[in-house]
Amino acid sequence: MGKDGHMTVFIVVGMPASGKNIARIYSESKGLPYFSTGDLVRKEVSRRGLTPDASNTAMVSTELRGDDGMGVTRHVLTSALETPGDIVFMEGMRSWPEIELVRGRIPCVVIAFLAPKATRLARIVSRGRPDDSALAFEERDRREIEYGAAEAIALADEYILNTGTMEDALQSIESIVKAHAGTLADHNRR
Repeated sequence: MGKDGHMTVFIVVGMPASGKNIARIYSESKGLPYFSTGDLVRKEVSRRGLTPDASNTAMVSTELRGDDGMGVTRHVLTSALETPGDIVFMEGMRSWPEIELVRGRIPCVVIAFLAPKATRLARIVSRGRPDDSALAFEERDRREIEYGAAEAIALADEYILNTGTMEDALQSIESIVKAHAGTLADHNRR
């Protein structure tokens, strides 16, 4: 946690391929910690020696989320709270109760990335990650919505309509961080 004991967590939400990874690119460019539940799930798929396809990833994700759906979030929150620094990014919370769990421990700002369905599908086809599939796109969207993603997106504090260039989106996230974390956004440039 930051030197003064204050930390701001930026929680990144959005449907698959809405551009959430831009928050990771931004945080890495600023040297800010980034915690993703997806990374945790992919690591576990690998640890178990499973093929990292859409069905194995979904199975492990559902299992790690646990009965209350918050298992992965608890793990990521613990890691974030142990991190030195004033600003931390977390990604992968899909339901409002997960966000409330984080908010109950630490101040946070929810940033939702938005992009039209056709744009998101085109991105999934072009990025070709092993856990992505054009065929599983509709199913994955439905699963995200069942997890509670629509509510998290609807109740977000800030929005980035991610239909322009990557530079546009990076500029938007920079503005949001500066507005909410004030001078803390520059703490790593010193």
